[in-house]
Amino acid sequence: MKRLFRYVLLLTLMVFVAETALAQKQNIRQQHEVKRKETIFGISRMYGITIQELINANPVMNTPGYELKKGDVINIPWPANQPQSDQPQQPTAVTEQPTPSSQTTKVEKTDVRNREIRVGIMLPLHKVNGDGKRMIEYYRGVLMACDSLRANGISTDIRAWNVAEDSDIRTFLEDPKAAECDVIIGPLYSKMVKPLSDFATDNDIRLFIPFSINTHETLVNRNIFQVYQAHSEQNELFISHFMDSFSDTHPVFIDCNDTTSQKGIFTFGLRRRLEAKDIAYKITNLNSSEAAFFKSFDVNKRNMVILNTARSKELNAAMAKLNGLRLSHPELQISVFGYTEWMLLTRHQLENFYKFDTYIPATFHTDLQSPRTKRFQTKYRWNFHSDLMNSLPRFAITGFDHAYFLLKGLHIYGKNFTGAAGIVGYKPIQTPLHFERLGNGGLQNRAVVFVHYLPEKKTETITF
Repeated sequence: MKRLFRYVLLLTLMVFVAETALAQKQNIRQQHEVKRKETIFGISRMYGITIQELINANPVMNTPGYELKKGDVINIPWPANQPQSDQPQQPTAVTEQPTPSSQTTKVEKTDVRNREIRVGIMLPLHKVNGDGKRMIEYYRGVLMACDSLRANGISTDIRAWNVAEDSDIRTFLEDPKAAECDVIIGPLYSKMVKPLSDFATDNDIRLFIPFSINTHETLVNRNIFQVYQAHSEQNELFISHFMDSFSDTHPVFIDCNDTTSQKGIFTFGLRRRLEAKDIAYKITNLNSSEAAFFKSFDVNKRNMVILNTARSKELNAAMAKLNGLRLSHPELQISVFGYTEWMLLTRHQLENFYKFDTYIPATFHTDLQSPRTKRFQTKYRWNFHSDLMNSLPRFAITGFDHAYFLLKGLHIYGKNFTGAAGIVGYKPIQTPLHFERLGNGGLQNRAVVFVHYLPEKKTETITF
């Protein structure tokens, strides 16, 4: 009886394996021979499928340590929810260089909510210098966002142009594919904003400017989404949120004797706002005696310490002074309000940040220990066979956050998308976006965060 049972079980397994293999084979539309430098991500984009669909058709890819190699022959499945055909389909190419034409014809566009979103990328996509390398990483993040959106039923058609610093962007705008775009991400350089802004207006294209360009066009062109915030605007936002969050504290300003510092603009503006609200504050100096230093603090309220420099040398000295003060007066409640540049010093100052309940204002926060960030890094390494650049912010994550927010918003709201807070329902990995309209002009990002290092050695991000 046991032998008969084993035979029946073996036969059942053989039938199951055969049926699974047949089902998989029926879902395969063709095979692809891997070429040099091709990646799983690039091949999935090439054939209009998701990474997971490609992996499902090639179970060996789930093997730990698997690497795609030149000469490998892999299965290309049919995309989900697409009718199958007996004829293999050819991959869709991504535009990388312009095809000049003598005239640009205005394209009539149907409602983008009912079709794929045509996305143009006009950034320096080369490895000649730092600009190009950073923008390649940003572009890869955009591609990863498009892949994630595809898995959620949102289709995109990417057209990319390598617009280097010495390029004449008008040449790229002659490409008929540019006028077909629903949104263009770029440019990187200020001199290119005006012609690209005019082109966006003429062709009813949304223009998403991702990096630091201070341009008049944002004030007059309603089609522009500008992520950049000038330092003066950032200071005003940081001061406003400081006043809203810490009006019940006792501010203590420490003069760090840094003659090169530009942070006096922030501290002066904050002091004026405190005075307008009749909130008392104290000013002390790093060179003050311990007794004089202590007199600037309030034993009955939480003290919020603000330095007038962001430099590492002065921060070290200030933290040493505060540590000495706490040893002498453990009853004092001390918090510190810092600067975005301090994020670069986290490796050396993390314990002090935790100890002194530190808040760092910024327009982004990269939590390298969060599960989402780790998953993103793993997928990036898998797709592109390289690690993210060691920079703040991480450019690939910036590209992912920007593209996911923007394209999902266009898919939901079409031309009425304004990028207002909370309307997309996307929690960023690193870079929050919250756009507000500038008068009758374009939209500018107003999102900021306070990165809070809690004494219990946890970190939280407060987004405004």
